Amino acid sequence: MIKVFLGGTCNESIWRDDLIKLLKVDYFNPIVKDWTPDCMAEEIIQRMSCNICLYVITPKMTGVYSIAEVIDDSNKHPVKTAFIVLEEDGDKKFDKSQLKSLGAVSDMVARNGGTVYKDLKDFAMYANFLNKKE
Repeated sequence: MIKVFLGGTCNESIWRDDLIKLLKVDYFNPIVKDWTPDCMAEEIIQRMSCNICLYVITPKMTGVYSIAEVIDDSNKHPVKTAFIVLEEDGDKKFDKSQLKSLGAVSDMVARNGGTVYKDLKDFAMYANFLNKKE
């Protein structure tokens, strides 16, 4: 069975809940109540062992580590790296400048060999299709 690592924006974003409803594959959700060194170690193991590492960036993003992760993975493991930018998340929206910058990140991920999806549904259809092939 295909397994997807659900990386990207945290900060009470519900994109993971929305995606999980669409998935017919296994997944690793790194969100936990209390982030510990053991959680960080498990996340690294999961990033390496999952078939697909998905990074979803939304306007609720406050840190930039997920951007570094997707670029790193698109360089080291391009075939299994997936990226989505959601322009809106609840009442938050990216501005024009942010979208331009994230467009450049999307282009870089694609140039490195990763795949950029337009939305959660598009990605879920692909992951579910891969799972049927196995």
